[in-house]
Amino acid sequence: MTTAGIVFVVSLAVAMILVHRPLGDYMYRVYTGARDTAAERVVYRALGVRSGAEQRWSVYARSLLAFSVISILVVYGLQRVQEHLILNAGMAAVPDHIAWNTAISFVTNTNWQAYSGESTMGHLVQMAALAVQNFVSAAVGMAVAIALVRGFARNRAETVGNFWVDLVRGSLRILLPIAFAGAIVLVAGGVIQNLASAHELTTLTGGTQHITGGPVASQEVIKELGTNGGGFYNVNSAHPFENPTTWTNWFEIFLILLIPFALPRTFGRMVGQVRQGYAILAVMATLAVASIVLTNVFEIGGHATVPQAVGAALEGKDVRFGVSNSATFAAATTLTSTGAVNSFHDSFTPLGGMMTLFNMMLGEVAPGGVGAGLYGMLVLAVITVFVAGLMVGRTPEYLGKKIGAREMKLASLYFLVTPVLVLTGTAVAMGNAEGRAAMLNSGPHGFSEILYAFTSASNNNGSAFGGVTVNTPWYDVALGLCMVLGRFLPIIFVLALAGSLAAQAPVPVSAGTLPTHRPQFVGLVVGVTVVLVALTFLPALALGPLAEGIS
Repeated sequence: MTTAGIVFVVSLAVAMILVHRPLGDYMYRVYTGARDTAAERVVYRALGVRSGAEQRWSVYARSLLAFSVISILVVYGLQRVQEHLILNAGMAAVPDHIAWNTAISFVTNTNWQAYSGESTMGHLVQMAALAVQNFVSAAVGMAVAIALVRGFARNRAETVGNFWVDLVRGSLRILLPIAFAGAIVLVAGGVIQNLASAHELTTLTGGTQHITGGPVASQEVIKELGTNGGGFYNVNSAHPFENPTTWTNWFEIFLILLIPFALPRTFGRMVGQVRQGYAILAVMATLAVASIVLTNVFEIGGHATVPQAVGAALEGKDVRFGVSNSATFAAATTLTSTGAVNSFHDSFTPLGGMMTLFNMMLGEVAPGGVGAGLYGMLVLAVITVFVAGLMVGRTPEYLGKKIGAREMKLASLYFLVTPVLVLTGTAVAMGNAEGRAAMLNSGPHGFSEILYAFTSASNNNGSAFGGVTVNTPWYDVALGLCMVLGRFLPIIFVLALAGSLAAQAPVPVSAGTLPTHRPQFVGLVVGVTVVLVALTFLPALALGPLAEGIS
């Protein structure tokens, strides 16, 4: 890495350290406090919800699914009648297959976009449909994580919390105030915020250019803070209206990592063992640092024919950010479920592109999406103690809860969902003419484009490798199914696991109990995470980026 790149990454790490404790403690108070604010009471009355009534895991899951189904219908409907709405910026109704894909995408926190934002969506749809989902879909992820933490923290309990309370508190007390302050910072940095219609400008060569304004800063801040991704403009965070300078680039990465890296502190406080939170944070940080360093090394090294000829892998990267800042941004967004891009991943070196794929294949747990990263990491911790228990011939335990057959079945099903969707989707796409026709490139790189699309959709990331045309009915439906199944099946398994754990009585610590707060356990979780991914996805990676890199 270059000196500037090292300073960029180290300053981000220092910022994460400074905010980890205060933000984590604040979120702990939000989710464990007994009092509702006046605004929250208004919302509860409108929803017909009793905030003091808790829910079994199955009721919690049904509430979450019902809310998500209604959200999909609302987002789909707004797009289909867009031309009749105010602030439509002259945009026509969105075609049905793109509207379906977009509704699924934003409700599942994926923000996969099979369209150009500035030429498809009017201002009202951007604000009332897409930006709103950026808030609530992130709050849903945090709610699920908190429900699982309650499963570990509670003893002989039948409930895991109230979905509506967790949703509202996460939206109004955490996401909204941070987003408001962050939007002001972005506007100060040059990100636009207006309701202007399009402008026709004359270029230096005498041509014309169609420049669309809009409420960009307010959407930019929550797309990063909520690890949603997507973009107001087609080129996403490479557009100067979304990401004008190097320091706004730094700030956007800071927003992406902010909540996921603070949630382990919340976890530690809720289970009454802060050191357990530090152990989970150490696993996340280890994987994140390794990924960021490797992505930078592969991109700066430029191990491909064209980069070696010109001396740098700058093709597809904005010169404002350069190679290192682009590589760090790519690593951060694929380690989380953000999906925002400030460079063209299709132009990365073969091994650099492989790292963005590998980050998503890890399950996006380092630190992962808002909420999703924490509950994914806790599931991996459950799998790790089970593996360790097999080694010593002892019933595995984690945080005083026995990990029995039911818990392992749920953890295994959680882990298997994404690989099944990714590998099946890629195989089906490569096996039919319509899927192959969308490929810009042939050979290993073309395969990587398809593999990336299904990996991104199934992991609810939303970033695009590029080079594959996905705004077709076949891809819109196929990727939409991957997004909805990849989001809600794991959530159901996590909530079922939370209910199973909450119903247990605590197991006393004994001489045979595996300490789960020490470096040994941190190393075990890192090893299990990497090995599981390697065993599952290595053949697919060998056919794509590894084959391209070797050639």
